[in-house]
Amino acid sequence: MKIAIVGLGYVGLPLCLQFGRCGVHVLALDIDAAKVTAINAGKSYIEHIDGRAIHELVAQGMLVASNDFSRVKEVEAIIICVPTPLNKNREPDISFILKTGESIAPFLAPGMLVVLESTTYPGTTEEELRPVLEAGSGLKAGTDFHLAFSPERQDPGNPDGRVAAIPKVVGGFSPACLERAKALYGRAIQTIVPVSTCRAAEATKLLENIFRSVNIALVNELKQVYSAMGIDIWEVINTAKTKPFGYMPFYPGPGLGGHCIPIDPFYLTWKAREYGQATRFIELAGEINTAMPDYVIRRVAEALNSRRRAVNGSRVLLVGVAYKANVDDDRESPSYRLMDLLKGQGAEVAYYDPHVPVIRPGREHSHWGGTRSVPWDRKTVSSFDLVLISTAHKAINYAELAEWAECIVDTRNAMAAQFERFAAKIWKA
Repeated sequence: MKIAIVGLGYVGLPLCLQFGRCGVHVLALDIDAAKVTAINAGKSYIEHIDGRAIHELVAQGMLVASNDFSRVKEVEAIIICVPTPLNKNREPDISFILKTGESIAPFLAPGMLVVLESTTYPGTTEEELRPVLEAGSGLKAGTDFHLAFSPERQDPGNPDGRVAAIPKVVGGFSPACLERAKALYGRAIQTIVPVSTCRAAEATKLLENIFRSVNIALVNELKQVYSAMGIDIWEVINTAKTKPFGYMPFYPGPGLGGHCIPIDPFYLTWKAREYGQATRFIELAGEINTAMPDYVIRRVAEALNSRRRAVNGSRVLLVGVAYKANVDDDRESPSYRLMDLLKGQGAEVAYYDPHVPVIRPGREHSHWGGTRSVPWDRKTVSSFDLVLISTAHKAINYAELAEWAECIVDTRNAMAAQFERFAAKIWKA
C-alpha cells in the first residue's frame, strides 16, 4: 500500500514514520522545501524525532518527500495534517485545509480515501473540504471516493506517547468511508475507535482540548486566589491528587501555549454562534488563561520592587520559550507574550532555552526571530536582575540557578522544597 501524508510538522512527520515502520510506502508532501530536503537526506528538523528513524525508512524506500502534489495520483489514501490557526480576529482560519484540497482534487481517482486530521470545528470535513474535493475532481464523496476525519492526538515530549499506542478516533462521511478509514489506520495503530460521523470525530477532538483549557483556567484562577490567602496552590494540588476518585490534577502556568489548547476552543465558540448558542464557560476560561501573562508580570514587578528596583531598566532573563517542557515546540508560547510585556515596560529581556537555541520567526512573534539563547553559566545568569521561569525543562540545572540568580520568579514550581534555603529570593507566580 502507498499513502500520501500532507503536512510534515509535529503531527504529520511522526505519522509518516509510524506508517513506514508498518510496511506502508509513504509519500510525504509539504510546501516547505526545507522539510522535503531534510527528509530525503534522512535528517530530522524536530528535536524529539530521531533522524536515524527517517534515514532508515528513506534508505529502505518506504519514505520519500516531495512538494509535487500531483504525485497523489500514485497513492491509495491521502492524510491531511496541515495547520489550523486563528486569524487576527480570533476566528478559525481553515485556508491551509482548503488550499490542500484544491491542490490534490485534480488528481483524485475513484476509490481513493482522503482523511483530514487537522483540528477544526464540526462540519469542516463535510461542509468545507468535501465541496472543494468534489468540484476539483468531478467525483462524489461517498460514491466515487472515500472521505473521513480522524483527529490527531500527538503528545510531543511524552516518552510514553507512542503513535501506535494512542487510540485513533475515526469518523466517516458514509459507512463505507468509515470502513476504509478503519482499515487504513488499522495497519499502523493498535486501537481504532469508530464514531458515527465526521462531525462527531471533529467534536471529540474539541472536547478533549476544551476540557484541558477549562481545567487549566480553574487552577490558574485558584492560583491567584490562594496566593492572596497565603496558600501554595502547588501544595493543594499535590494533596488533592491523593484522592483516588473524582479528581484529576491540572497545573497552573504563565498562560497557554501550543497549537491546540489556546486555539481549538475558539473553533467551537465561533461555530456555536451559527446555531445561536453561547459558550460562556469556554470563553471565560479563555479570558482567564489569556490574562495569565499579565498576572505574572505583576509578580515580576512585586519581586523587583522588594529589591528597590523597577521593571523599567531591569535586566530580565526568561528561562524557557518552548510552550511545554522538554520539547522545541514554541508555537503560541506564552513566553513571547511575557517577553513583549517586559520589553514594553522598559526591561532589557533575554532568554535561555536548551531546546530552542535560536528563535524561529513565527506568525505571532516574528520580531523575536533570530534572537539567540544566552549561555548558561554563573557570569551570565548572575548578570540579570531577575530570572523568570516560564518553562521547566528537565535539562535546566535548577540548583545552579538557585545559586547564581539574584531573584527568581517561578511560574512552574520548578524551585520546589529542596531549595528552601533560597526561599527569600524565590517568588511564585
